[in-house]
Amino acid sequence: MAIHAIKVLLCDDHPMVRMGFKQLLESVPDIEVPFEAETGEEAFRIYRKQQPDVVILDISMPGMGGIAAARHILEYNPSAKLMILSMHESKTFAARAIKLGMKGYLTKRAEPDELIKAVRLVDKGRAYIEPSLAQDLVMSNISGEQDPLDILSPREFEVFAALADGASVKDISSSLNLSPKTVGVHRTHIMKKLDVDNLSGITRLAIRHGVILA
Repeated sequence: MAIHAIKVLLCDDHPMVRMGFKQLLESVPDIEVPFEAETGEEAFRIYRKQQPDVVILDISMPGMGGIAAARHILEYNPSAKLMILSMHESKTFAARAIKLGMKGYLTKRAEPDELIKAVRLVDKGRAYIEPSLAQDLVMSNISGEQDPLDILSPREFEVFAALADGASVKDISSSLNLSPKTVGVHRTHIMKKLDVDNLSGITRLAIRHGVILA
């Protein structure tokens, strides 16, 4: 009896990283990685054309990052099975991903068998969050701890993360398909909501909450 292989789209801007994770995933008979992408834009195009079973997205990539790409894919198909695989060990990103409708969040420091387990669970429509991050999220909910970035809308958060990472208004406009004027409006709202006066304040907040790596 033939094994049904889970078809995975793997999106990461580093070819060597993709090669390593592809080899890991294809070391088991029920997972294959026929599709690869270097950017969020490319992942969205491939998803619409190929309809893979599971999409694995990095967060930080040139142009459209993983969270923005996920939002586009989920707008196209709300049933899409998406997960994050990132260097960011941030409960802020994990919470954002789950609220957006993604099924999984795993860091690149996770054990190899965790990635295989996560892909299998996500393919079945179940959620998988790396245990340490899941514990952080649970403890935050129990303690009532508020993430100040929760006040940002999904689009504002995308702009916030891009600004903190040093992207210009022009770059953000291009990657998020917004007019420069709209990006400027979002920037003004973000600074007002977060009570910061300049881009340095945005960067400090982003580092503090693991949105960018120091």
